[in-house]
Amino acid sequence: MIRSPQVRVIADNGEQLGILPIAEAVAKAQEAGLDLVEMAADADPPVCRIMDYGRYKYQQSKKQSESRKKTSVIEVKEIKFRPKTAEHDYQFKLRNIKKFLADRNKIKVSLVFRGREIAHASLGHELMNRLIEDTKDDGHVEQNPGLEGRTMVMVIAPK
Repeated sequence: MIRSPQVRVIADNGEQLGILPIAEAVAKAQEAGLDLVEMAADADPPVCRIMDYGRYKYQQSKKQSESRKKTSVIEVKEIKFRPKTAEHDYQFKLRNIKKFLADRNKIKVSLVFRGREIAHASLGHELMNRLIEDTKDDGHVEQNPGLEGRTMVMVIAPK
């Protein structure tokens, strides 16, 4: 299926055979019991390699699956607080945050104000600063606490 009249041929051991007519290149590949595979079609003349194409495709799929195994998906977990969160609830949520950071996940901390609680935004800042202090060994602040409407949001990433 190679349409060029002449091709640059590379043997299966990596040795350059030079520029050959397509018929001669196919004959050399059949002589070796291998395939003639076009590697660089846009080159002048096109570069072809004598190789076992089935084995090449198998190795490529193995490399791809290995690279997929090595990648890690980072999830964003959300933890919601209120300005009047009790101490026990705070410790429970802090324990979950530390567990999520140990699992290499990012945490989106939301502090929701209801009704007139928004007038005491300083309580929210105090809670967020306390959270930053308590998690400084496990993670770092990726997005500082900021007020978005009635919600204060902060993002903590693992170290």
